[in-house]
Amino acid sequence: MPPRPIQKILIANRGEIAVRVMRACRDLGIRTVAVYSDADREALHVRSADEAYPIGPPPPRESYLDIGKIIDAAKKSGADAIHPGYGFLSEKAELARACAAAGVIFIGPPAEAIDAMGDKTRARKKMMDAGVPVVPGDNGSYQGGRGFPSAEAALESARKLGLPVMLKASAGGGGKGMRLVEDEKKFVAAYEGAQREAKSAFGDDAVYLEKAVVRPRHVEIQVFADTHGHCVYLFERDCSIQRRHQKVIEEAPSPALDEATRRKMGEVAVRAASAVGYVGAGTCEFLLAEDKSFYFLEMNTRLQVEHPVTEMVTQLDLVRLQIAVANGEPLPFKQEDLRLQGAAIECRIYAEDPLRFLPSPGKITRLRQPSGPYVRDDSGVYEGAEISVYYDPMISKLITWGATRGEAIDRMQRALSEYRVGGIKTNLQFHRRVMRNAAFREGRYDTSYIEREKAELLRPLELVEGDEALDAALAATAIQAFTQAPQPATDADARDAERSAWQRQES
Repeated sequence: MPPRPIQKILIANRGEIAVRVMRACRDLGIRTVAVYSDADREALHVRSADEAYPIGPPPPRESYLDIGKIIDAAKKSGADAIHPGYGFLSEKAELARACAAAGVIFIGPPAEAIDAMGDKTRARKKMMDAGVPVVPGDNGSYQGGRGFPSAEAALESARKLGLPVMLKASAGGGGKGMRLVEDEKKFVAAYEGAQREAKSAFGDDAVYLEKAVVRPRHVEIQVFADTHGHCVYLFERDCSIQRRHQKVIEEAPSPALDEATRRKMGEVAVRAASAVGYVGAGTCEFLLAEDKSFYFLEMNTRLQVEHPVTEMVTQLDLVRLQIAVANGEPLPFKQEDLRLQGAAIECRIYAEDPLRFLPSPGKITRLRQPSGPYVRDDSGVYEGAEISVYYDPMISKLITWGATRGEAIDRMQRALSEYRVGGIKTNLQFHRRVMRNAAFREGRYDTSYIEREKAELLRPLELVEGDEALDAALAATAIQAFTQAPQPATDADARDAERSAWQRQES
C-alpha cells in the first residue's frame, strides 16, 4: 500500500483519454501533469493539465513511446503516479517496471500480469490451463510454441483445423497482423502479409492460427480487481460493429446476451483475470457464436476506449476506481451489489472520409458538440485544433444512455444531428446511417455487419433517399421562414457533403 494517498498523477498519453483522466483527478482534488510532443504543444490535454512537459518530436517512438522521457517528466514534476491511458505504453510491462524502479505508482496491473496476457500465444495456453474456453487453434511449434517455422508448416496446420482460419499476430492487438483466410490458394500470401504487418507494428513477426467462427459477435467483459483478492465483472460491451478489425460502435449491454450467458461469460472473465494475479481495470474479449457458445480471444490489460458505456450502465467511474485501487483501497462493492441500469451506446467520431474510412487530418475550423440529458462527449479537441497525421484521428467519443436500448439509439440520433465539424471530413454521416439502419436497431448484427450493410451505409450521400443531401432543397425553404438574413453556405460548407441544410446556414 502506498505510504500516502496519490497527490499528483502524470498521464502518459494524449487526446481524449488524457483529458478524461484529468477530469477524474480534478474530481478527486489530485493535481495532473501532461506530457506532449512538439505536434501537441497546443493540444487540449496540455491546456487541461496543471503542469505540462515536452517529451520530443511528433513521431510516437521519439515521444509518447519513450519510457525514459516519461519517467524523467514524472521525476521533474514530482508526480507520485503515472496513468498510461490506453494505446502507446499502456500494455508495456517495461513501463510498470520502470515506475517501480523510480518509486512511482503505476496505475495499472502488475508487470507480471501484463507479460502473461501480452503474448497472445502464451495467454491462450495459460487460459486453457485455467479452464477458460478458447477458439480452437494452433500456436505453432516454433520458438517454444510461438508461431511456425514456415508458411508451409502453417498451411498444413490450417488444413487440419479446416478453413476458414484467422491468422493473428502473437504480440499484437487492434487488428494488426490479422488476416481471414477462406481459400487455401491465398494462404501463403496472407501469412506472409500478416508477418510483415506484425513485424512493423510490434517488432515481432510470430503469427498463430485460430479457427474462424462464422458470423460471430465480439463481446467483451469488463473486469476489476483490487490488491485484497477481490475480482468482479462489470457486465459486457458488444463491440461487433468493426471495420478492418477496428471497433467503430460499442454498446452495453449486448442485445444478443441472455442473463444466463452473461453470468457465465462474467464468471469466466473473472477466472481468467484471477489466473494471472490481475489488479485494476481489464477487459476479456470473447467471440460469441450464434448458438451462444463463446471463446476467449485475449485480455486487454488496460482501460478500454469504450469504457464510458460501462460507466453509463453501472454508474461507476472506472478511472476513479483505478486510482483507488492503485492507492491500495479495496473495491467498494461485491459482485452481488452490481446491477445493469438501462442501455448505452458509443460512437467513435473520427476525422476520416465517411465512405473509405481514410484519415482526414487538418485544422478543425468549426466545432459544435452535442449535449443535453444523458449525452456525454469525451473529446480531446477544440475549434481551431489540428488533427495530426502522427496520431489516431479520433475527434471524440459520443455516448448516450437510455432506460431502454431504443431510447439510447433515439437519443444518439438526436445527438449526432447536433454534431457539427468544419474543415475536415468526419464519419458522422456513417454513424447517422447506422442509427437508423433496421438491422442495427433490431440488434441483428455481427462482425461482418458493415460489409453486409455497405450498400446502405456507404452509398454516396446524393443517392440515399431521405439523407441530408436530398433533404437540403426542402429544408432550405423552411430555414428562410425562420431566418431574417440567412447566410449563404461557404465553399467549405459546400464541400462538406455530410452536413444538413440546417447546418450549412450557420456560421
